Amino acid sequence: MHNIACSSSKCKACKDPKLVTASDFSLTGLHQTGNTSNAVGSRVTPAFSAHIPGLNTLGISMVRLDIAPSGINPLHTHPRATEILIVFEGTLEVGFITSNPDNRHITKILEKGDVFVFPEGLIHYQKNIGKSHAVAIGTLNSQNPGVITIANTVFGSNPSIPSDILAKAFQVDKNLIPVNVMRSQFKI
Repeated sequence: MHNIACSSSKCKACKDPKLVTASDFSLTGLHQTGNTSNAVGSRVTPAFSAHIPGLNTLGISMVRLDIAPSGINPLHTHPRATEILIVFEGTLEVGFITSNPDNRHITKILEKGDVFVFPEGLIHYQKNIGKSHAVAIGTLNSQNPGVITIANTVFGSNPSIPSDILAKAFQVDKNLIPVNVMRSQFKI
């Protein structure tokens, strides 16, 4: 039988294998359309070890991605996982940015049945460029891939990143960044 006990600090708390049930290895509801009536027009429904305890230590997880027409899954990164995405409905523009010093924008249009890979740790996104709802499934090679949404991280940190640091980081005059406006969009 699968041993979901572990000693790694990356793992969730261990469960006594004698107490494991089928519910530790299943998740219901991934067939349900995610609510995309939000500012970005998308919803990510995760299936990580927090949702399926039996994934603990297995090095895999997945997400369902629903995107309304013109909606996006904003710029984000998974610090502990590579992601492979397959489109089930709709048309998506996908892309990632390579690491320094090149910072190349690699992009592709995906239709139903197409697959795209986002390498571990690289900033990436998905945008629905079709006229109908889009659905994709992403699989990740970590039970706990993490997600860092770039705008939320930069402008929604608590406490806030000082304006002079943001101005230097973006290499602009600090009066050109509407920091208070940006921060108000991402406060928790």
